[in-house]
Amino acid sequence: MNPPLKGVYTASLTPLTEAYEPNLPALVRHVEQLYELGSDGAAILGSTGEANSLTIEQRLGIIGYCGSKLEPERLMMGTGSCSLQDAVRLTQASIDAGVYTVLVIPPFYYKPQSDASVMRYYAELISSVDDPRLRIVFYNFPKLSGYNFSLEILQELKQSFGDIAAGIKDSSGNWENMLSITKNVPDFMVYSGTETLLLDILREGGAGCITASANLLAPECQHVFQAWNNNQQDAADQAQKKLSVLRKALESYPFVSELKGLMAEYSGASENWQQMLPPFTPLLESEIRELSGEIKNNGLDLNQRL
Repeated sequence: MNPPLKGVYTASLTPLTEAYEPNLPALVRHVEQLYELGSDGAAILGSTGEANSLTIEQRLGIIGYCGSKLEPERLMMGTGSCSLQDAVRLTQASIDAGVYTVLVIPPFYYKPQSDASVMRYYAELISSVDDPRLRIVFYNFPKLSGYNFSLEILQELKQSFGDIAAGIKDSSGNWENMLSITKNVPDFMVYSGTETLLLDILREGGAGCITASANLLAPECQHVFQAWNNNQQDAADQAQKKLSVLRKALESYPFVSELKGLMAEYSGASENWQQMLPPFTPLLESEIRELSGEIKNNGLDLNQRL
C-alpha cells in the first residue's frame, strides 16, 4: 500500500440539510471543487467536518457514499471516537469503501490519558480491524483531546505497527515537537494542522498540511507546495507570506461558523451551507461583511473564488 499523499489536504466542511442530515451529493461536489482549486486530497469527517456532532449512522453513510463517488486514494476519513467499538466500525467501513487512510484522534473525554492508555486504544483498534492495508494518521489536537503525542509514543507506535502507523496531523502549534518528529521517526508523514507552517514543515522533510481554511485557500496552499516542489525558494517564501496573512484573517471566529458563513454568502449554493450543528452558531451578517472585507484587503476576492 502507498502512504498518504504529500501536499495539501483540505479538512472538508460537511454540508447539511435543514433536517441536519449530511447532504451527500453536495459534499461530493464540494470535494471535487476542492480538487479543482488545488487540494491534493480531502480529509473528511474531521473537526471541521463536525464529525463528533454527527451520529455514527451519519458518519458511516458519508464514508460509504464518498468512497464510492470519489477517488479513494485521495481521501482521508476521520474515524476516531471515544467509543473504541465505534472507531472500529468506522475504520472498517473506510477500509470496505477502499479508503485505507484514516485520521484518528485519541479518546478525548476522560482525562488525563497516559501514553499506555493511548497505546492500548490504538493497539485494540488495529488488532480489531486486522487489515495490513490500513494506514493511520494520528490526530494530535491536545486543545480538544487533552493528550499530546510525544516523540517517544510515536516512536513506539511506529515500531509496534510499522506501515500502519503512517503519520500525524499536528494541530498542537508546537513547532519544536513537530520538528523533532520529522527528524526522529523514519518513514512517517508529518502534516502541519495549520498552513502557516506549510513551507517550514516541507523544508524539514514533512509531508504538507491538513487544514480547514483550505476550504477557501486551497489555491494559495498549492502555490506554496508547488514553488517548494520546484525548488523556487523566493517564490515559495512569497507565496507562504501571502498564505499566512490570509490564514490569520480567518482566525477571528470558529472555523465551521465562518467558513460555512462565507460559503453560504458567496458560493451560489447557500442552501448547502446555512446549517451547522451545535455548539456552532451562524455569524451575523455584519460579521460576515467585516470578515469578507478583511480577506479582500489581504488580496482575495471571494466573489471571484467561490
